[in-house]
Amino acid sequence: MNEYLPGLQGVPATKSSISFLDGQHGILTYCGYRIEELAEQSSFEETALLLLDGQLPSAKALAAFDEELRANRAVKSSVQEMMKCLPATGHPMEMLQTAVASLGMFYSGSAPLKWPEEDPEYVHSGSVQIIARMPTLVTMWEHIRNGRDPIAPRTDLTYAENFLYMFSGRDPDPFLAKILDICLILHAEHTINASTFAALVAASTLASPYLVIAAAIGTLSGPLHGGANERVIEMLQEIGRPDRVKPWLDAKLAAKEKIWGMGHREYKVKDPRATILQKLVEKLVEYRGGKISPLFETALALEEAAEEQLAQKGVYANVDFYSGILYSELGIPTDQFTSLFAVARSAGWLAHWREQLSDNRIFRPTQVYTGEGIRPYLPISQRGKSAHLVRAM
Repeated sequence: MNEYLPGLQGVPATKSSISFLDGQHGILTYCGYRIEELAEQSSFEETALLLLDGQLPSAKALAAFDEELRANRAVKSSVQEMMKCLPATGHPMEMLQTAVASLGMFYSGSAPLKWPEEDPEYVHSGSVQIIARMPTLVTMWEHIRNGRDPIAPRTDLTYAENFLYMFSGRDPDPFLAKILDICLILHAEHTINASTFAALVAASTLASPYLVIAAAIGTLSGPLHGGANERVIEMLQEIGRPDRVKPWLDAKLAAKEKIWGMGHREYKVKDPRATILQKLVEKLVEYRGGKISPLFETALALEEAAEEQLAQKGVYANVDFYSGILYSELGIPTDQFTSLFAVARSAGWLAHWREQLSDNRIFRPTQVYTGEGIRPYLPISQRGKSAHLVRAM
C-alpha cells in the first residue's frame, strides 16, 4: 500500500464500462464496439450517445439527441462579450477552459449537483449543453481573436458540418465533413488518461459539469497529453523535406530528445487510431487528385525511419502523429488542434462524469512522505546561529 509508482503506472483508479484498450494487440473499443467499426459506420452524434448511455441508440433516441444538440448550439451574447475581453494572443485552450467554466454562471441549472437518481434531467441537460456548445466556443474564438464577428450556428447541419461552417463561413464540403466526423469519433474517448482522471477527481467532489470539463481541458492542454498534435506539425515543419528525415532523426535520438507523435504509454504496437487517420489522409490525397502535401510526405518518411530504429522498443506512431496533418488540410490553425481534440473528448469526459456519480466516492489518495521527521520550532533569532553551527559541523 505504501509502494510509490510514478505517474500511478498500472494502478487502477476506478471501474468503468465505457472504453477498453489492449495495448499489446492494438485494440480499442467503446462500450464493446471496436473503434474501426465505429469510424466506418457510426457518426459522432451516435458515438457520443453510445458513450453516455452505454449502448447503441435506437433511431428515435438518436434523432431526439441530435435535435437537442442542434437546439443548444447557440450561446448567450454575454458569453461572447466576455470572450471579447480575453487577450487575443492567449492560447485557444486557455480561452476554452475559461469559457466552459463560465457557462455554469450564464446558464441556469448549474447549482451544486444532486445525486443523478434524484435529478437525472440535470445530468442529461448538462451533458447535451456542453457537447453542443464546445464547437461554438472554439469557432467563436477564431473569429473574435482576429477581430471579426462570430458566425452563428446552423441547425440544418450535422455536428461536424456545423463546426466547419462556423469556422470558415462557407458551406462545408461533405467529404471534408465526413473526415472531421471520423476524427471526432477517434478522439471521443480513451480510458483513464490524464484529462479523464482530472475529470473524475473533480466529479468526485460533486463539482458542476462545467467545472469538471474545465478541469479536464486544463489537463488536456499540456504537450505530454493533447497538446502533442501541435508539436507534431512544428516538428514536421522543422524537418522540412523527406530527404532530411534520417539525419534529423539520428540527431534527435542521439540527444535522447522526444519524437512527437511517436510512442504511447499504453500501446506497444501502432495506435489503431493512427492507422485509421493515416488512411484518411490517403483518401484525402486521392480526393484531391493525388496531390500530396509536403507535411504528409515528410510524415510518411519519418514514420518509416522511426519504425526502423524504435519498433523493437515498442514505439510506434500514435493518434497525434497524423491528426494534425488532417486538421491542417481542413484549414484549422495549428494552435486550435487541441481545442478540436477537447470538442471530441467532451463526450468521453461527460460519460465518465456520469459513471462517477452513479457510485461516487471522493478521491483521496495517500502519499509516501520523504520530508523531515518531527523537529522543534526555533525562534527566528536562533535560526541563523543554528544554521551556522550545522555548516560548521
